[in-house]
Amino acid sequence: MEENIPTESAPTETTEVAQPQPQRPARRFKKGGRPGDQTEFFGKEGEQEIIEKVVFINRSAKVVKGGRRFNFSALVVVGDRKGKVGVGLGKAGEVADAIRKGGEMARGAMVSVSLRDATIPHEVFAHYCGAKVLLRPASPGTGIIAGKTVRAVLESAGVKDILSKSLGSKNAANVVKATLQGLLSLRLREDIYSGRGIAIKKVAAPKPPELIPPSESAAATA
Repeated sequence: MEENIPTESAPTETTEVAQPQPQRPARRFKKGGRPGDQTEFFGKEGEQEIIEKVVFINRSAKVVKGGRRFNFSALVVVGDRKGKVGVGLGKAGEVADAIRKGGEMARGAMVSVSLRDATIPHEVFAHYCGAKVLLRPASPGTGIIAGKTVRAVLESAGVKDILSKSLGSKNAANVVKATLQGLLSLRLREDIYSGRGIAIKKVAAPKPPELIPPSESAAATA
């Protein structure tokens, strides 16, 4: 009789089929589009920490024989939050290249502005083309009362307490330049006095009123 001896079957090789990864749709920007949240990039140049904000991204199209060619422009604001701020407008065929060019231009055009602690030293009204911006100093704890465009410039410069109002045109480039022009027109009292050759007089703090003893006050009224 033939015995049924179980035979070990050879192991079968299993091949894993790679599942196709769903492709993420490319992000598109419409003409005059504004990012939902301002993009912030942090970098260090030397010992300074630079903050970069993308304020506005615009898309333009050129119609050619083969279709349409798109070009992007990015308005970028950079600053160290310690009194230095710069603005740049980069243009390229891709959004990333436009932001990079705008950031490089803004870093090369950084200027110093005069600040008083966490606010500005005095009220200022500036205009650039059709944009008009009003800036007023505020008490500590007020915060930045401003729109997205003006806020980007003020935060990059290091302002923490301020009141502002944008009047006139809402063009992002003009509003940013008007805000920067207003910050550049600020002057500290020390700078004004030194330019005129006048020494700053230090005024002594007022003394609290002295308390009169009850016995003396009763004798005076008697």
